[in-house]
Amino acid sequence: MLRISAFRLLGRTGASRLSLLEDFSLRHYSSDPLGVRDDTRDARAYFTTPIFYVNAAPHIGHLYSALLADALCRHHRLRVPSAATTRFSTGTDEHGLKIQQAAAAAGLAPSELCDRVSAQFQQLFREADISSTDFIRTTEARHRMAVQHFWGVLKARGLLYKGLYEGWYCASDECFLPEAKVTRQPGPSGDLCPVSLESGHPVSWTKEENYIFRLSQFREPLQRWLRGDPQAITPEPFHHAVLQWLEEELPDLSVSRRSSHLHWGIPVPGDDSQTIYVWLDALVNYLTVIGYPNAEFKSWWPTTSHIIGKDILKFHAIYWPALLLGAGMSPPHRIYVHSHWTVCGQKMSKSLGNVVDPRTCLDRYTVDGFRYFLLRQGVPNWDCDYYGEKVVKLLDSELAFALGGLLNRCTANRINPSGTYPAFCTTCFPSEPGLVGPSGRAQAEDYALVSAVATLPKQVADHYDNFQIYKALEAVSSCVRQTNGFVQRHAPWKLNWESPVDAPWLGTVLHVALECLRVFGTLLQPVTPSLADKLLSRLGVSATERGLGELHFLPRFYGHPCPFEGRRLGPETGVLFPRLDQSRAWLVKTHKT
Repeated sequence: MLRISAFRLLGRTGASRLSLLEDFSLRHYSSDPLGVRDDTRDARAYFTTPIFYVNAAPHIGHLYSALLADALCRHHRLRVPSAATTRFSTGTDEHGLKIQQAAAAAGLAPSELCDRVSAQFQQLFREADISSTDFIRTTEARHRMAVQHFWGVLKARGLLYKGLYEGWYCASDECFLPEAKVTRQPGPSGDLCPVSLESGHPVSWTKEENYIFRLSQFREPLQRWLRGDPQAITPEPFHHAVLQWLEEELPDLSVSRRSSHLHWGIPVPGDDSQTIYVWLDALVNYLTVIGYPNAEFKSWWPTTSHIIGKDILKFHAIYWPALLLGAGMSPPHRIYVHSHWTVCGQKMSKSLGNVVDPRTCLDRYTVDGFRYFLLRQGVPNWDCDYYGEKVVKLLDSELAFALGGLLNRCTANRINPSGTYPAFCTTCFPSEPGLVGPSGRAQAEDYALVSAVATLPKQVADHYDNFQIYKALEAVSSCVRQTNGFVQRHAPWKLNWESPVDAPWLGTVLHVALECLRVFGTLLQPVTPSLADKLLSRLGVSATERGLGELHFLPRFYGHPCPFEGRRLGPETGVLFPRLDQSRAWLVKTHKT
C-alpha cells in the first residue's frame, strides 16, 4: 500500500505552539483486546484492512489481510450478534505519483485506471465472502472532505509548517529515503544506479519546498503509549521493533508535494500549489469510514483494530498515531501485524512471474477451502509459503476426511436411521468417571474428549484475542481428530438399535459426536462460513442458535436439558467438502507452468 522513510530536512523547524506532553494525553486509551470489554462483551468493534494500492491486480497477500480482518470481525459478531456493534472497512488507495505514472503509461486517465483496479478488488472480496460493511475509495468526495478537515486541525494546532526537503525519492514506493537507505546496483546499461536498499526500486534526487509535520515532537508520547500497553501492537516482535525505531532520531515529516509534480491527489486547503501526500491521504480513510469529522466517529474510534502487513508497520505504528495525537485523538486501539506469503520459497514478484491469482485459487480449492488454508497456515510472526500440493493435502486431510467424514458417519441412514439427534444416556456416560456403573461404557479417553471440546470455545476466543487464528483452527482440528477417535473406538456401526443393551449407548455415542460437530460448526463460522452453515443446517441448528452465547456443549452430561435431543436432523446437504486429491496431478502441472 504505502512506504515511506525519513529524509534530510533543510528548512526551519520552529517551536511547537502546544505543550505536547500534556496535550496528547493517553489516559483514555483502552487496552481491552478486539475492542470488546472483558466483562461485558457488548462494546463496539471496528476492524480495518489497509486500503490497497491500485497499481496492480490483487494477489493472495491482499486477500490474506482481508481474511484476517474478516475472521476477527465475524468472531466478534458471534460474541455480540447485533450488527450495530461491529464495523469492518476495506478499500483502495487511489492517489499518488505511481498511479499518475501508471495511468499515463497505459494511456488512461488516472480515474479510469483506479476504477478498473478497484473493481477487481471489490469483485475478489465479494467472491471470497469478505463481510465488510464499507469499501472506501480515496477518490470519493466524503474522503476528500475528511482529509482536508484533518489537515485543517493539524494546521490550527501549529503542527504544520513549510520547509525545504532534499533527498532521494522512490516513486515506486511513494517515499523519500535517507542516504543510508540507498545503494547502487547495475542498471540496464551496466552503469551503477541508485536504488532503495529495502525494495530495490529506482530512486531519484529531489529537492522541493513542502508542508512539514512536527513528527519529532511525538517521540516521547509514542513511547509512553507503547510501553503502557504491551498489546497495542501484536504480535510482540513488531511491538518491540517499533520501540526500537523510537530509540532513534524521529525527524519531522513531509506531508505534501508540489502539485506541478503531483496533481493526482487532494489539494492542500488554501494552497493549490501543494498536493497532500499520498500516505497521509490514505491513512485518514480509517476516520472517513466512521463519519469523521461528524460526532458519530467519536463512539467508534476508541474500538479501532487495524490489520496490516509488516511492510507498512512504520506508517501505522509511528506516523499515524503521531498524526492522531496531533489532531487530539488517541492512537488506534490495536494494530495487528502479519507477515507475507512466498511462493515455493520465493518472494512473489511480477518479474519472476510467480504472483498467485487469488480468484483462480478460490475456483480451484473452493472459497471456504482457500479461506481455511490461508488462515490455518498463515502465521503472523513470519512469512508463510504457498504451493498447490500443500493446499490439497491440508484441505483433504482436515475438511474432506476428518470433518466431512465425521459428519457423514454420524448422519448416515445406516447408523442413524431415525434421522434425529439421539438421546443421551446418563447411566452409560455419567458426569464423573467414578460413577460408571454396570451399564456404563465411557472410557477415560471419552472424558478427555468432553473436557477438550467443553473448553474449546474459550480457547478459540483467547487465540482470536491474541491474533492467533491459526492456533484457533489448530485447536479445532485437534478436537475433530479426538472426536473421530471416539467414534472409531466405539464403532457405532457395530451396535444394534434393536438391542436394549446397545441402543442407549449407540444413541449416546451419536449424541456426543453430534454435539462435538455442533461446536466445530459454530466455531468455524468466521473462517469457513458456507461450510459451517452447511454443517449446522445438517444438524438442524437454527440461525438463532449459532452464536457463542447459545453454545452450551453437551448439556445432558452436566444435568441440563438439551434442546436438540430428539430433534430431526436437517435435510441432506451432500458432501461437506469435496476431495481435491483426484486432481493433484493437474494441479502440479498447472503450477509448474
